Amino acid sequence: MKIGILMCGAFPQNLQELTGDYDAMFMTLLGGQEFTFEADSVFENEFPKSVKEADGWLISGSKHGVYEDHDWIAPLEDFVREAVTVARPVVGICFGHQLIAQALGGKVEKFDKGWAVGRKLYDFGGVELPLNAWHQDQVIEAPEGAITLASNDFCAHAALLYGNRALTFQAHPEFGSEMIEGLALTRGDTVEDPQQVSEALLALDEPLANEVIGDQIADFFRQGHNA
Repeated sequence: MKIGILMCGAFPQNLQELTGDYDAMFMTLLGGQEFTFEADSVFENEFPKSVKEADGWLISGSKHGVYEDHDWIAPLEDFVREAVTVARPVVGICFGHQLIAQALGGKVEKFDKGWAVGRKLYDFGGVELPLNAWHQDQVIEAPEGAITLASNDFCAHAALLYGNRALTFQAHPEFGSEMIEGLALTRGDTVEDPQQVSEALLALDEPLANEVIGDQIADFFRQGHNA
């Protein structure tokens, strides 16, 4: 299967030297799944010619908000709606999670209770899974028909399922401790409460469920492609 990675931003070179950019991290997350990958920088208006160029699509995180006035956001929403229509499975992470929700009728806002930074626990139907997060924006209202798969006290819609068409996560299963440490050092001053950054740094050695979510994403792509 070919997975197209739609890049909605890029990390500074100093962070890329630690972990690679979004595409490299996703390739690592989904490594060993017998996928091939191709990345397009949609934030630079580099779009695939057709949603049928790949068997599934993965939309990355971004420093931007989905409600901001960038000329590539509306075309990306159109791309999502077309992929859903023609049954090309789409997975969204953080910004991608929010973009898909907005494209399909949900509501995204800058959350008035602040940021989620570092390792957080999410309730997946009674199973708690730890994942790294770095966001203030979140889905406030899920689109009609979407099923909320995960939540916690801070984030009501931490994972959403749209049948066999789309699967999205607010947290970053591709982020390991190196990325959180790097973000804390380079972007920590954007977080209103410095205590959150300190707590994130203290939790760097705690286990994460990245492999579990990676397997779920891989299974979703296969099942959606074969549906």
